[in-house]
Amino acid sequence: MEGTNDRRKRIRRLKKIILASIAALIIIPVITSVILGIRVFQLSGRVKELEALLEMKEEVTDEVTGIFTTASVEESSRDTLETLQIKEEENTQTYQKKVYLTFDDGPSRNTDRILDILKEYDVKATFFVVGKMDEASVRAYQRIVAEGHTLAMHSYSHKYNEIYESKESFIADISTLQEYLYQVTGVWPRFYRFPGGSSNTVSRVDMQELIAYVNEIGLTYFDWNIASGDAVSGQLSAENIVANCVSKIDSMDEGIILMHDATEKNTTVEALPKIITQIRDRGDAVFLPITDETVPVQHIRAKQ
Repeated sequence: MEGTNDRRKRIRRLKKIILASIAALIIIPVITSVILGIRVFQLSGRVKELEALLEMKEEVTDEVTGIFTTASVEESSRDTLETLQIKEEENTQTYQKKVYLTFDDGPSRNTDRILDILKEYDVKATFFVVGKMDEASVRAYQRIVAEGHTLAMHSYSHKYNEIYESKESFIADISTLQEYLYQVTGVWPRFYRFPGGSSNTVSRVDMQELIAYVNEIGLTYFDWNIASGDAVSGQLSAENIVANCVSKIDSMDEGIILMHDATEKNTTVEALPKIITQIRDRGDAVFLPITDETVPVQHIRAKQ
C-alpha cells in the first residue's frame, strides 16, 4: 500500500512538472512576442519619422525652393546681407554695450508675432530652433533667415532623455536638425545651444565629451548671461520679464538674453517691445544677432 502511494505521488509530481513545462513553453514565447511587438511598434514609429525626413530632403516643395537658392555647404554663409550691413554700421558708431536677443524652442504660434515686433523696431535677433516639419514652421525658418536674423540650433527633438541618452543619440539629433534646416533654408547653421545649457545636469553623457564633439565639427555653442525668467512653469508677467532683462544690462558690456519662442509664452511677446525700448533708450547699447564675431557666453568651457 505504501509503495502504491509513493508511486502515485511520483506520478502527480511528474504531471506537475510536465504541466509546468508545457505552460512555460506557451507563456515564454507569448511574453517574448509581446515584448518584441512593443519594440517593433516603437521602431516603426521612428522609421516613419526618418522616412518623413528623407522625403522632405528628397522632395522639397516648390514653395520652399522657390524662396531660396541652396548653395553648396562651402558657399553657404552664416550671415545674411542685413547682418553684414549691421557690421558695417558698427564701424561708424561705437556702443559700449552689445545686447543679443535669443529665442529658444521655436518655431511656434508666436514666432510671427515676435518677428513682426523685431521688424517694427528694426532689431535683429537669434533663434535657437528645434525640428518641426509642418508648413507653418518651414515658413517660419525661412522668414527668420529672410529678415536677417541668425538661424541657430537647439536640438531636433528637444527630448532630453533621447538627446542625452548617449553620444551617438546626441550626434544623430544634431546632424538631423542641421541637415534639415539646410534643406529648407539653404543656410548651414553652425551656432548651437545645448538643451538645458552646457551646465545642464540631466545628460547621461559627460558634457565635456559633447562639447568636444560640437567644437570638433565646427559649431560654436552659446549659453546666456541674462535670463528673462520665462522658462518657469506658468506665465511670468510681462513686467517681471522686462525687469529681469533690463536690470542686468548695467553690469555687463555683452548681454546674451535667454527668452523662449513657445505658444504658451504670450507674456514674453508682450514684454519684447518694452525690453527693446528701454534698452535702446539708454543710448549706449546696440542690438545684434549672433555672428562669427560674437564672443560666446559658455557656462562650461572645453577642457584644454
